[in-house]
Amino acid sequence: MSVLVGKKAPQFTAAAVINGEEIVEDFSLDQYIGSKHVVLFFYPKDFTFVCPTELHAFQEKLAAFQERGVEVVAVSTDTEQSHWGWLQLSKDQGGIQGITYPIVADTNKTISHNYDVLAGEFFYDEAGMLQAEGELVAYRGLFLIDKEGMVRHQIVNDLPLGRNVDEALRMVDALQFFEVKGEVCPANWEQGKEGMQATHSGVAEYLAAN
Repeated sequence: MSVLVGKKAPQFTAAAVINGEEIVEDFSLDQYIGSKHVVLFFYPKDFTFVCPTELHAFQEKLAAFQERGVEVVAVSTDTEQSHWGWLQLSKDQGGIQGITYPIVADTNKTISHNYDVLAGEFFYDEAGMLQAEGELVAYRGLFLIDKEGMVRHQIVNDLPLGRNVDEALRMVDALQFFEVKGEVCPANWEQGKEGMQATHSGVAEYLAAN
């Protein structure tokens, strides 16, 4: 598993469904460079079980992300038509109707591969034919990307393990606190708590006060 933290987020241009209904062919994260932070998250498949709980959970917190100048973008290896069809189904039917943030179609699996979250093994046999062991779908990867396009946080869960959206929001708060204050965030830091100076004396002062 590659560690992308501290590196430029891999670029891509792909089809996506935006605003819950419109299919665009040339969606890219480039539009956010210089102006927005991005939470980019991958999920395995449309029309499944854990995945809709995550997508709805991000939608429920979308206003909180946007208040912080953060765009939420989802990716899976399904087609844009599959995304669109799933968006037409209500929550009580197992659908994701009401999701408004972009859902990218990584149909050729290059985005998942470049972010190193592609589950399954693939190789070329002696005849030059592409072979795969198991389904090629994305793990539950999440990447926090800053305004300069740098990855500042990543986490990858196995397929059965849903993520904590509040934790993603906490990491946004921590990054933005550091960017504004220049102070680092100790263990279990939350918005409203004190940071500390990244010095020996700063650590000592923080530990003494807490």
